[in-house]
Amino acid sequence: MGGLLASRAAVASSLGTVSLLSRAGRRPGWFNGTVRNDNLTRREAADRSALITVEDYEVLLDLSAAEDPAEDSFGSATTVRFRAEEGAQTFLDFIGHSVDAVTVNGQALDPDDVVEGSRIRLPSLAARNEVTVAGRARYSRSGEGMHRFVDPADGRTYLYTQYEPADARRVFAGFEQPDLKASFRFTVLAPEGWEVSSNGVRMAASPAPEAERGGALRHEFSPTERISTYITTVLAGPYHRVASEWRHSFEDGSRMTVPLALYCRASLAEHLDARELFDLTRQGLTFFTELFDHPYPFGKYEQAFVPEYNLGAMENPGLVTFTEEYLFPDGATRAQFQGRANTLMHEMSHMWFGDLVTMSWWDDLWLKESFAEFMGAHASVQATDFEEAWIAFADRRKAWAYQQDQLPTTHPVVADIPDLEAARQNFDGITYAKGAAVLKQLVAFVGYGPFVDACRAYFRRHAYGSTTLEDFLAVLEEASGRDVRGWADSWLATSGVGTLSLDLARDDDGVVTFAALLQEPGPGVLRPHRLLLGGYERGPGDVLVRTGTVSVDLPAAACVEVPELVGSTATLLVVNDEDLTYAKTRLDPLSLTTALSSLSSVEDAMARAQLWSGLWNAARDAELDPGDWVGAVLDHGFAEPQPGMFANAVEHAVQAVERFTPPARRDRLRGRLLDVAVRELRRADPGSDRQLALARQTARLARRDRSHDGWLRDLLTGADALPGLALGSELRWALWTALVATAHGPDPELEAAVQREHTADRTRTGQIGWVRTRAARPTPEAKAEAWEAITGEGLSNDLLTATIAGFRLGPEELVEPYREPYFAMLEEVWARRSIGMATRTVEGLYPSDADLEPGRDPRHHPVVARTALWLNNHAGAPAALRRILAEEQDHLLRALRAQAAARP
Repeated sequence: MGGLLASRAAVASSLGTVSLLSRAGRRPGWFNGTVRNDNLTRREAADRSALITVEDYEVLLDLSAAEDPAEDSFGSATTVRFRAEEGAQTFLDFIGHSVDAVTVNGQALDPDDVVEGSRIRLPSLAARNEVTVAGRARYSRSGEGMHRFVDPADGRTYLYTQYEPADARRVFAGFEQPDLKASFRFTVLAPEGWEVSSNGVRMAASPAPEAERGGALRHEFSPTERISTYITTVLAGPYHRVASEWRHSFEDGSRMTVPLALYCRASLAEHLDARELFDLTRQGLTFFTELFDHPYPFGKYEQAFVPEYNLGAMENPGLVTFTEEYLFPDGATRAQFQGRANTLMHEMSHMWFGDLVTMSWWDDLWLKESFAEFMGAHASVQATDFEEAWIAFADRRKAWAYQQDQLPTTHPVVADIPDLEAARQNFDGITYAKGAAVLKQLVAFVGYGPFVDACRAYFRRHAYGSTTLEDFLAVLEEASGRDVRGWADSWLATSGVGTLSLDLARDDDGVVTFAALLQEPGPGVLRPHRLLLGGYERGPGDVLVRTGTVSVDLPAAACVEVPELVGSTATLLVVNDEDLTYAKTRLDPLSLTTALSSLSSVEDAMARAQLWSGLWNAARDAELDPGDWVGAVLDHGFAEPQPGMFANAVEHAVQAVERFTPPARRDRLRGRLLDVAVRELRRADPGSDRQLALARQTARLARRDRSHDGWLRDLLTGADALPGLALGSELRWALWTALVATAHGPDPELEAAVQREHTADRTRTGQIGWVRTRAARPTPEAKAEAWEAITGEGLSNDLLTATIAGFRLGPEELVEPYREPYFAMLEEVWARRSIGMATRTVEGLYPSDADLEPGRDPRHHPVVARTALWLNNHAGAPAALRRILAEEQDHLLRALRAQAAARP
């Protein structure tokens, strides 16, 4: 006990020294351009793991001056204890403002001697070591590290942290890799009246005379279980807090009580639907505790909804953070509520998959994200009222996977991740959606019971430890008795998506006389599939109903006959009915005709999701004319009763029009889409999900078509109204953006109306809408202003994205002059900005709105050629930057090929 108290005193003393030294102008260490070593490699991480075993951390953060906008940094002091090979040397990671004191086993080291870039060298270690590092860390506006947000509604300051995959080192010094787990104890000095939380249980607050600013309180938290650095967290600010609890009784008669809490900005308190969120939380904790046969492992379960969040959510044990987009101040459809529930369950499952048991390195990121993606939908269906979760997964999430898996940069689910930059980019459609789809196929392969037994054994065997693929395969093989390593070789170690289709022969009456299931491997390999084939025929009311299914085991082969289909009279045969496997599907000619004419008549929602998916993949592959896809949306998408499926169909229709359709046909198709959207919006039931979804899609479609501008302006000014439609901030600004982007010449009345809206709406949503709308003005001056803001340093993460979105709107001739400046700035932007902000810039500004001249080869398009030239001339550029350029070039090539193949 004495050693602990002494070390805490040392930390406090060091922090006081930090403030004095940094104010005296001490050199901030490494941000002088001479050393860049923040991209930790897998080899370096493995070498460090072989040398040390970390025991615990004590971290002290002084946030007492956070409300002062002139303060760009805060005090940070860390004491870490660890064992090492005697005489060895290693390093701590820290990306901050300054390092002012480093003490190793009681000996003070000169920071100028041991700070090398983002690393602090620790020489001549003992068998047991205690290291203290005191310095200053920077506040962030990028969503990485300690993010600081000032609420435009009331001027109050909010802080939260986000670290995945390796940004804890932006807040405190540590061994930043997932397998070096330890217990953490946080102490936070913050202004009086603030809510402060972290992973551990909060103790009583006390005065903090040692704080940089007077009137601060000291908040101490209990030590955590052994966890990784990237899932530690701190939340601080005048947050609105609501508390509750979850109680659970076990079969042996024991009981468990877990404190619950919810946080959001004070200006959003009325939109925090605590009862619904607490109900979902209790349902999930009960479900996972019983499913995994392992009690919730982390003491408390708090959830915070925070602004400008880079992710949907993050699984910090004890304090999960979510984007505040999940609070819905402007209303929400059932699809949005379902998506929120799915995310909540996804993050909760991480308490076991990822937090309790953590992958050793980012190669095995799938061991947490693929499982959480699967469990999010599974728990939603089993434990909540959102029984459509797997339908949403099939319709939307798998589209993300199929797109990612056809890029030249695709990778296996178990990926080769040589360094942290590669790790950050692998939070993608492969790791999430494809991984979850593969797990769904695994459950079909081994059975649900053995799969659950394997999960339970995995947690018992590896609790609070780190694992690899082999560790999970071992318990899965024991539980199932199946050749799971052969399955893993086919599904986890290979990349690419195959295509499944039926080869059929029918007689003159349409009766099937021969049937075979075909597999085209694409650029990947032939894989084994267990799936269902569904037959659909007309039933009462002219509805297409399932009349039977055939279960098929397709080996890793190109073809297998399906004699069970012989004699079928089904006019629609759905490959991969119930969505059990991962593959693109193609419809046989009769089924394609039936789908295009009668898709909205299909009774089963999952079957409709499979049909929409198959048709969209065919359009992306230039096998279905984009006009036929848009026609299907016009004929059936607007009749789709599932709001999420409807929204996805219309989003894809917009992409088909703007990217895949030849320019000569584009205006007509775009106009038809908007006309139908407006017509259906006027007809929609007041206050319905459909009305809200249609209003949002209308605003999006109107960004490039001004045929309904007069009516939309009347809605905004109140000259007209739709009963039941609440024009909240988000929808109003979406409409203002559309009106401004399509304006023809200066419109003083419109500009004055937008300015009045900005003056009246001081919400975060209004702030985002304002900067997007200003950037959308169709003038050279507005585009130049937006370009300067985008390439400068003044924008936060969300405002950067909004400005880019507005910049991209308007006539192509306004943004075409920025093509060459875009390519010229790439390396400089990547070197100057964090990888998150650089990625937003590089992806967002890529000149993808390009059209193909008739008869021209897509490969020779000027943007494609310019991208190829840049890649050829910058072979030594960072791999992550080159990956983004290669992917954007491929997206453009796909669009141009679709234009080339489309009907003129």
